Amino acid sequence: MDAQDLQYFKDALNGMLDDILRKSEETIEDMTESGEVYADPADRATAESDRAFTLRLRDRERKLIKKVQKAINRIEDGNFGVCVECGDDISIPRLKARPMTTLCINCKSKQEEDEAVRGD
Repeated sequence: MDAQDLQYFKDALNGMLDDILRKSEETIEDMTESGEVYADPADRATAESDRAFTLRLRDRERKLIKKVQKAINRIEDGNFGVCVECGDDISIPRLKARPMTTLCINCKSKQEEDEAVRGD
């Protein structure tokens, strides 16, 4: 992979990281500012459900942050775009779809098949 491709992926990953962190800050602000009182219990339940859903999303993004940071570290270490399972290069289209991936499409397909057999 050439330097231009690596810079593209580094910029994309940093953009993802910035977006996730911005959303996290907005969520914190929204949740600390909202001191609404609901007269109807159904309205309160809906608001609580929405809050719980937002927190689940942010928790998933928190886990994604670690993956994005590891991908950026792999770029800096020179290991980005190499499958950790077989050592082959990961295709550019796959990296564009999921830049933090560590598996080529063949190894990922095999992993998913194994999970389906085990029932994971």
